[in-house]
Amino acid sequence: MPTAIITGITGQDGSYLAELLLSKGYKVVGVARRASTQNYERINHLLDNITVIQGDLHDQGSLLALMEEHKPDEVYNLAAQSFVPTSWNQPALTGDVTAIGVTRILEAIRYVNPKIRFYQASSSEMFGKVLETPQTERTPFYPRSPYGVAKVYGHYITVNYRESFNMFAVSGILFNHESPRRGIEFVTRKISDGAARIKLGLAAELRLGNLDSQRDWGFAGDYVQAMWQMLQQDQPDNFVIGTGETHSVQEFCEIAFGHVNLDYKDHVKVDEKFYRPAEVDLLIADASKAGRFLGWEPTVSFAQLVRMMVDSDMKRHEKLILAEKHA
Repeated sequence: MPTAIITGITGQDGSYLAELLLSKGYKVVGVARRASTQNYERINHLLDNITVIQGDLHDQGSLLALMEEHKPDEVYNLAAQSFVPTSWNQPALTGDVTAIGVTRILEAIRYVNPKIRFYQASSSEMFGKVLETPQTERTPFYPRSPYGVAKVYGHYITVNYRESFNMFAVSGILFNHESPRRGIEFVTRKISDGAARIKLGLAAELRLGNLDSQRDWGFAGDYVQAMWQMLQQDQPDNFVIGTGETHSVQEFCEIAFGHVNLDYKDHVKVDEKFYRPAEVDLLIADASKAGRFLGWEPTVSFAQLVRMMVDSDMKRHEKLILAEKHA
């Protein structure tokens, strides 16, 4: 039975990846930051089948101990300070976790067993102010936030360990991927939750930033499949993962509100406090290399994704309303 370690297992991608690996017969060890209240909401249904240990990308010693104790075949680094606006408020912390944290994991692998296969979660935010459209594995990076800058470091340190120490280290350059498990602070989840709350009479309006901002949005469940496939190849390489379609925040609003028979124009208010200091222009993936080498392609369309998220938030709020009635 192969063993996989997932850092950031309590996040959206970590929970989907854990499900996938369990279905393939892996022993799954998840690493979560110690906190006074543990947020295991996304992995509650998996806790009987996985091992969750406390660890931190700040702490080299705990990462060495982790590799020595669990002897993984694969390590997936999904841990990061991953919210772009927060990276402006906490730029040094973002650099320490999202950039230097990758080095600490690679060092632990190199020291304990350089044969361990390593996946680094890179990001389309590395392209930032894009220099060509669509973006491929060869497109130059021009990050526009401390988060994007930190991810560029994580990407290149992974490539450097691969080339310098002959390690199986890959970098997946994933474009935006969403799901009902997306954090509530992200714009997509903010919209699906807002539409549900307004439909159920729990709110009257939703305040958003730039409605013209465009992204290449896919389903997280599809993207973790690509992560796993990258580590099953004969040779380590970098892959762009995305849908190759771009949609605006406004389109997301139209479908989300339309799904519950509302017009977003009646409820969505643009608020400049949600604008980014430096906006990312147009992120759109060319994932043809992943199609050729991994046989990967997305299975969930943009409209399906939006409706799935709204349905999930509707159900959640309806449950809460019922629980309050019976309290």
